[in-house]
Amino acid sequence: MQASNGFYKLSWLQRIGFGSGDLAQNLIFQTVACYLMLYLTTVLKINPAFVSGLILTVRLIDCFWSPVVGRYIDNRNPKLGKYRTYLLYGGIPLTIAACFLMLPQVATWSMPMKMVYATVSYTLLSMIYSVVNIPYGSIMASMTRDNDEVLILTSTRMVCANIGQIVVQAGFPIGLAMFLHSAINWDQAIFMAIGTIPAFIILPSLPILKKLLGKKGLYYTLLSIGFVGFTILFSVGKFGDVKSSTLLIQTAKIMTGVGLLVGSLMWALVPEVITESEHRTGNRPAATVNALAGVAFKAGFSIAGWITPLVMGLIGFNLASEESALPTDPSAWFAVTCIFAVVGFVLLTLCFLGSKENITTTPEKPVSFGQMWEEFKANKCLQLVLGIFVVVFLASFISAPVNAYYTELSKYSETAQNAILWFTCIIPAMLLIVVAYLIHQYPLTDERLDEMNREIEARHK
Repeated sequence: MQASNGFYKLSWLQRIGFGSGDLAQNLIFQTVACYLMLYLTTVLKINPAFVSGLILTVRLIDCFWSPVVGRYIDNRNPKLGKYRTYLLYGGIPLTIAACFLMLPQVATWSMPMKMVYATVSYTLLSMIYSVVNIPYGSIMASMTRDNDEVLILTSTRMVCANIGQIVVQAGFPIGLAMFLHSAINWDQAIFMAIGTIPAFIILPSLPILKKLLGKKGLYYTLLSIGFVGFTILFSVGKFGDVKSSTLLIQTAKIMTGVGLLVGSLMWALVPEVITESEHRTGNRPAATVNALAGVAFKAGFSIAGWITPLVMGLIGFNLASEESALPTDPSAWFAVTCIFAVVGFVLLTLCFLGSKENITTTPEKPVSFGQMWEEFKANKCLQLVLGIFVVVFLASFISAPVNAYYTELSKYSETAQNAILWFTCIIPAMLLIVVAYLIHQYPLTDERLDEMNREIEARHK
């Protein structure tokens, strides 16, 4: 590895090692994002209104918890690495909590006990996940200042994240079917996961695409393709026949994946925001900024998880009483979840070994919550990035649990079909327009970032 005043060049072993951490976390996160709501409503038969409130409550707790974790990490410097340490110390309880999230015996308990268990297990998993996710996000900003390297690192990370996404989204229904020795619904499994395919084509090509289209031009292009994809899905579902239009809906789903890929690219803006803060204040609050980004990311996820079961129930599509789109055997759900969790821990260990921290600072005085709030108020770039996180991940996750129902659209009533179409097509498409507007407001150019990094390195001399 070569270095020039903090502008480190990384080996592919380091890049892939770092990316394995995102693959690990997505094996757990995507399980929660795509299938927890379905598990609670269709396997445990918990009222969707309660599930909606539970998801919102846990995410509100996390809004307070994540800044606590970020502040704690920024103010300390453990021997195993300022950020890397937590991949090991947090990885073990995270794996255990993920396995206990869908304990099969819970299905035989009384409804009040099911509700208590769901509340405790999900809250603990969410809190432990933050202890791993926040420092992991901070590692990227500590490995190099080089913008091109950050882009490659982000691309590698997001390819790995999308591998985790496709494994869970397609693998979960396939795993359930295999465990129960039943027929695999390949149309459903493919539809759930096919939107991830663009990541494996576009992310490795990001440096070239960015040079051709520019940073904002790249975002606008991806969002436009995604909008067209959602429009096609709606048109087929509303006016055509989903079962006889397999190729068209799969193509449209791939196009929606292109648009939602902007959510993955947003993580490349986090190191930019950290650099802007360091240039302005002299401190490099990587964990604090990543904690705030995590709050925004989870806010989008939580709003989606809150709105989807609540609104669908209000308009007459009750997930707990309708025919389930997936098998409901609790042992199968537990087994598949445990496999993902254990594999995830092995990958976190690889990430610990593959990541090297080169740029870290610990403030002379502990960062206070007041300072965190002041940083948020003073940093317009941070405000915009957090806003984009909320909206783009709301667009991503508001449709995630309902995607399993889209390929079986004809089985449901007209009311249910309209609910499915709103959450899989209309709302995400509208949110992509909002994302485009927020990106238009983002002020940091690559030229300005290079200038700020050079000035920061000159100060250190």
